[in-house]
Amino acid sequence: MSDLSTLEEFARLSGKLYLGGEYVESSASGGFDIIEPATEALLGRVANASDAEVDQAIDIADAARRKWQAMDSRSRAVILHDIAAVIRRDKSRFAEYLTREEGKPFKESVDEVSWCATAIDYYAEIARHETGRLAGTTVPGQFHFAVKEPLGTIVIVLPFNYPLVLLCWEASAALAAGNAVIVKPHEQTSVTTLKFMEVFADLPPGLMQVVTGGGRVGQRLIASPKTHGVAYTGSVAVGQAVARTCAESFKPCLIEASGNDPFIVMPSAPLDIAARGAAFAAYLNCGQVCTSAERFYVHEAIHDEFVERLVAEAAKLRVGNGLGRVDMGPMATRRQRDRFEAMIARAREQGAVAAFGGGRPAGLNQGWFVEPTVLTGVTPDMEILNEEPFGPVAPICKVADFDEAIRLANASRYGLGGNLYTLNPDEMFRAVAEIESGILWINAPLLDNDALPFGGRKMTGTGRQLGPEGLSQFQNTKFVMIDPKAEKQDFWWFPYADGESFRP
Repeated sequence: MSDLSTLEEFARLSGKLYLGGEYVESSASGGFDIIEPATEALLGRVANASDAEVDQAIDIADAARRKWQAMDSRSRAVILHDIAAVIRRDKSRFAEYLTREEGKPFKESVDEVSWCATAIDYYAEIARHETGRLAGTTVPGQFHFAVKEPLGTIVIVLPFNYPLVLLCWEASAALAAGNAVIVKPHEQTSVTTLKFMEVFADLPPGLMQVVTGGGRVGQRLIASPKTHGVAYTGSVAVGQAVARTCAESFKPCLIEASGNDPFIVMPSAPLDIAARGAAFAAYLNCGQVCTSAERFYVHEAIHDEFVERLVAEAAKLRVGNGLGRVDMGPMATRRQRDRFEAMIARAREQGAVAAFGGGRPAGLNQGWFVEPTVLTGVTPDMEILNEEPFGPVAPICKVADFDEAIRLANASRYGLGGNLYTLNPDEMFRAVAEIESGILWINAPLLDNDALPFGGRKMTGTGRQLGPEGLSQFQNTKFVMIDPKAEKQDFWWFPYADGESFRP
């Protein structure tokens, strides 16, 4: 698709909502500008949906979910597989929208759209199997089992960094389980999300909807008694507010609220590979990844050599507009860049040294660009190691041994992922047992697997995406006991036998 037609589509979708299977103009007067992070050009405007429009979406979903739930799981799977096929066919087209709104390199956007298709295919099939289970009866002649049922209408509140893949991780599980879905995208990536709704055109109208806007819109969706489950990805503070709202009605919620992942490098590691892995883990999507490596603990025996190799990897990165031949694009918003640069400045004030980067790339005077950065002289008490930078920085802390590395890795209020480079089997299995995280990558940073759960512990949040666990987030389990003959139950009914009474 050419630049002109893409930009025309941004204009067409500006101010729109996706309700009942159609794009409709929002009646709301307020909204948010979408600024292209690589050029600072105005791409479009996002409607801040009215309360009435939010309520309308909820009512539409309530009707649509009942028809979808009544459909057999095989028929639902066929529709979902067809959606995945459309995504694969048109992945480059959707990737352009994503790169323009979020800034990541086009290759990373294509990857993200591709991952959407694999998640949908996975849940289309797993939902046909995860429908309940039989249990051995406790009474002869009876039939005891559990069935999995959809919760109802699921609210998905998305971040800007991976708006499509997180949508599909959650929505594909919710849809496969028989639910309706209402999406509240991040303001920065709302048009991409709206455009992506084209792939769901064959779903029953109203089963998948998008209501754009700010925090008020999300809060109304979450608090409504007509929504039955929530999936939220974002900050700790907002995640806590979401959890409090859900607690009022015991509404199930999946919350992924930040990470600050350690990356340990030990002497047995092949340092050339470890440095390349570290660069990828730190600088993917300009460091705007919840599972980015953001705290590096490197053994003192190999510290200097590792720093030298990581600096060389950082220096190779081509920074620029994600639609060009680049390895790293800009940060998604000016606000994100301002926050990141302030953290780097404070780290330097506290004694950290920029072995590479630390500023803005020369010649890129428009856009929210920053350099990939390597910091040395970092100590465990520094803010840069204790708060999530959410930007392209590798702060390196020297450690004396594996015990110190594990202790410092666990000295965090977050517990999403963890990384280790070593060829020592004892260190590998100690890490599995001792690192406090929901995910652990040993010599293989940042890969996902649709069939295995993604999530964390501590202040990272609650619940899991992906795997059978991700499906269960959007299901209710009902225990059923049937006596097909309706026989009397004298072994435990009234009147109780005299012989079972208390005898002093």
